[in-house]
Amino acid sequence: MDRYSFAREAIVRAGKLLYDRLLVASNDGNISARVGNNEILITPTGVSKGFMACEDIVLIDMDGNVLSGGKPSSEYNMHIAVYKNRSDVLACVHAHPPKATAFASSSQSLDSLLLPEAVLALGNVACTEYASPSTHELAKSVASCIGEADVLLLSCHGALTVGKDVMDAYFKMESLEHVASIALYTRVLGNRMPLPDGERERLLDIRRDIYGKQVIKKP
Repeated sequence: MDRYSFAREAIVRAGKLLYDRLLVASNDGNISARVGNNEILITPTGVSKGFMACEDIVLIDMDGNVLSGGKPSSEYNMHIAVYKNRSDVLACVHAHPPKATAFASSSQSLDSLLLPEAVLALGNVACTEYASPSTHELAKSVASCIGEADVLLLSCHGALTVGKDVMDAYFKMESLEHVASIALYTRVLGNRMPLPDGERERLLDIRRDIYGKQVIKKP
């Protein structure tokens, strides 16, 4: 199986998971994978992520030109901005997970130390400035933050996760929504108990040394 076929299948699989787990609705969301120095596979516009086929996935270059397939997601500039600013990233997932999006739409950070697994799975969670969907302004907003985190809350616009492959980026989205759920429950119950001072740095070291995951230190 060549890299194109493998990436297409991974995008279709992740899209179905996003849809089945209610992390997107209708035709929402988009997924991409970098398959070469100048080639990106990306989901098409106007197609439900839960009902895609491999032949629906569009191949574009790093300037947004279509190399094969139909019309790419209108958010292709956002994906290109990530790849141009993070050479280590090979996949992006954008979705509207309800609880995480509630934080993004309330200008409230999810980068809090509520449980060790949140730091181990996600690392930093950054928040972007608002920009209209499908615009160059949104791409610039993402580019300004992607250097400090693998997980972004897009102001009033859902979330973006990136990773070493499609499923890595997808699982970060799933984990983000799980963390958002726990954060909401703690607000209902009260008596929130953040982890001790200094624990964040220790957990990031564990993330790097034991789990073998990249660690991005906050500037």
